[in-house]
Amino acid sequence: MPLARSLSVTSLSGLEEWDEEFDLEDAVLFEIAWEVANKVGGIYTVIQTKARLTSDEWGENYFLVGPYVESNVRTQVELIEPTNPALKRTIDKMNSSGCKVYFGRWLIEGSPYVILIDVAFTAWSLDRWKSELWEFCDIGVPWFDREANDAVLFGFLTAWLLGEVSVHIDPPPHIVAHFHEWLAGLGLILCRQRQLPVATIFTTHATLLGRYLCAGNVDFYNKLTDNLYSKKQWIMCSFNLDKEAGDRQIYHRYCLERSAAHCAHVFTTVSQITAIEAEYLLKRKPDIITPNGLNVKKFSAMHEFQNLHAQSKNRIQEFIRGHFYGHLDFNLDKCLFLFIAGRYEFSNKGADIFLEALARLNYLLRVNHSDVTVVAFFIMPARTNNFNVETLKGQAVRKQLWDTAQTVKERFGKKLYESLLVGQLPDISKILDKEDLTIMKRAIFATQRQCQPPICTHNMLEDSGDPILNCVRRIGLFNSSADRVKIIFHPEFLSSTSPLLPMDYEEFVRGCHLGVFPSYYEPWGYTPAECTVMGIPSISTNLSGFGCFMEEHIADPSAYGIYILDRRFRGVDESCNQLTSFLFQFCKQSRRQRIIQRNRTERLSDLLDWRYLGRYYIAARHMALAKAFPDTYLYEPHEPTSASGFRYPRPASVPPSPSLSRHSSPRHSEAEDNDEDERYDEDLEAEKDRVNIRQPLTMPFKNKSPAVYGANGTGDGV
Repeated sequence: MPLARSLSVTSLSGLEEWDEEFDLEDAVLFEIAWEVANKVGGIYTVIQTKARLTSDEWGENYFLVGPYVESNVRTQVELIEPTNPALKRTIDKMNSSGCKVYFGRWLIEGSPYVILIDVAFTAWSLDRWKSELWEFCDIGVPWFDREANDAVLFGFLTAWLLGEVSVHIDPPPHIVAHFHEWLAGLGLILCRQRQLPVATIFTTHATLLGRYLCAGNVDFYNKLTDNLYSKKQWIMCSFNLDKEAGDRQIYHRYCLERSAAHCAHVFTTVSQITAIEAEYLLKRKPDIITPNGLNVKKFSAMHEFQNLHAQSKNRIQEFIRGHFYGHLDFNLDKCLFLFIAGRYEFSNKGADIFLEALARLNYLLRVNHSDVTVVAFFIMPARTNNFNVETLKGQAVRKQLWDTAQTVKERFGKKLYESLLVGQLPDISKILDKEDLTIMKRAIFATQRQCQPPICTHNMLEDSGDPILNCVRRIGLFNSSADRVKIIFHPEFLSSTSPLLPMDYEEFVRGCHLGVFPSYYEPWGYTPAECTVMGIPSISTNLSGFGCFMEEHIADPSAYGIYILDRRFRGVDESCNQLTSFLFQFCKQSRRQRIIQRNRTERLSDLLDWRYLGRYYIAARHMALAKAFPDTYLYEPHEPTSASGFRYPRPASVPPSPSLSRHSSPRHSEAEDNDEDERYDEDLEAEKDRVNIRQPLTMPFKNKSPAVYGANGTGDGV
């Protein structure tokens, strides 16, 4: 059964047509990850949002394998008996041999089957399995690394499971096992070492050493002597990889990750920039790049997304009224909400450069006498012990003022009604009596505040050593009345049950005007992707997978509200100036310009939908089957051809002037809100965009770009 060649880096038109459809009836797919029904980071989102697409493709032959975490199982998994007799025999045999393996359905869209392994129950085997790992693979795992110990247990149990499945099913199926990240990678290594009849795929979402190097303020990307976007086959670098991993006490983890990458039949990663990183750090070039998608239907609001933005913005404004009580000397209708969210990695996530840019933006807004106020939210979980009393007091004062206003309004309305009934115009001095005035004066006095509005909404356990708070102290943004930029640090994930800001993350994002993610290390970047599908403009960088993907597929990303910050070829100060420029230009947009930009941003949703990006995972599985079972699936590589991928065109309404397109705000006219002649047909432009994106996307597996092959084409050996 012939298999066409691999696909290009991330070209949406980068897949060949298969000469024949693969017959999946005698194939079984196991997708193995530590984050199956166990939310730790972004891999959870990848697997959860992709589950429905994969379930539709594989049906009853798709199984997710992860760790058994009781607190998660109670709320996310329905435990049932295995429906497949052979799989039931496999699980029963493992349970009778001293394991605890559970079977059920994950209660997410697609309802995929899950096999959950209790690694703690088999901890008695840890020393024996560590000895085997050292004997067969020369990888030693120290006793104090609990995460690596879990990886050893999970890896051996996963390999045991796959081995039993290959024995108990008759006739033996063609098994595809897809392993995500180093925590699951040992299972792949053992499958190859034991020569199990399994087609293996290994996906790294971020390299261990790359994350550690970037977090340690190492100029990682500039030490890669190869140009990031060149076509060279090999990358040279000045790092001593073994030494760097050893210095950070992660050498054993690095060995597991690198071995899994080399043992896999197919090695994939999530973005072009991570592919370059993996090629150097792991010494194998990815066979296929599998960009992360989203279930766009979940976020889809059709024409309602502008209304949802207004509703969520009103809820954020209510929080602002309470937080800044006594200092609410700015117009909320001219207030812009910016935010950064994610794992608390101060430098990797770009919080450092964002704060510096906010200080410079504050200066520009003040010297230009702007009436715009910017409120920047930092949503990054840190160690806290409770809510800040002053923050809670602010919300209590706001609620008290609201109740007072409602009381006076009811009394005023009743007296006004009585006056009109007798045919008299109301006498204001009689309708508002002394008691009403006293109530209102007491309410006003209650809003007096002797201190500045707090920066942090919680009590930090390590206030003096917190990077964000220390940076705020250095730049001097303390939410004073003179500042046009205000900062709110919310060191906890958002929740609709919070007494402070009762909104979930999706609602909060919809209510903001701009997401700012100037990351230095970001293999993909789900936060700007989520902003895009909700119609919220965002700033990312050319060092993030999302930013590189958008640069490749959109002729003028910033015209669609996707601002790409250059952190690869510019120094920190230059990048900070560019970010400040993006923010200042955004602040100068009119309300109508922002509405137009949100419409354009939302139209990019199809670029990020799993319906299109899921084809890269399909290609990876087909390639793995062809390499593992060449007698059944024939793999025919072709020579690369030169052609470029699809690029989303510039909006017709944006003028071609470089000076205007540089900051990519929609065309500005002082009279544009009133002059109908200057308005263009937004619906017509939207229809053109939909045609442009869907024409190439609905032509399945047409390749117009160079193929990407691994340095180790067969995936053999460590």
